[in-house]
Amino acid sequence: VQLVESGGGSVQAGGSLRLSCAASGYTLSSFCMGWFRQAPGKEREGVAHIDTLGSITTYADSVKGRFTISRDNGRNTLYLQMDDLKPEDSATYYCAAHNVYPCDFEGLKSGCWGRGTQVTVS
Repeated sequence: VQLVESGGGSVQAGGSLRLSCAASGYTLSSFCMGWFRQAPGKEREGVAHIDTLGSITTYADSVKGRFTISRDNGRNTLYLQMDDLKPEDSATYYCAAHNVYPCDFEGLKSGCWGRGTQVTVS
């Protein structure tokens, strides 16, 4: 599976961005998918993940109520809507996918990864 993130950029605090993760080489409908982020000097952090049908979502406490993860299996694409952005959300955001039960951050760490997209909030 090849994953390509897009939609990052620079935005002022309180603004919004929508990240996309397009997949190729495989149909994603059988994959658990998620978003991670890593800021300079900090450990990689799980942001959100979503099950194969898009019916079960999990969020890090730091983004609950502000970020929304979703997927369009017909388009083979994962999304992350980010609202009310804060400077501490600045990081490189990565999407990940794996097809092993259960769908969780630990499993995703050993799955397929994209190269990331940069988000800067000032």
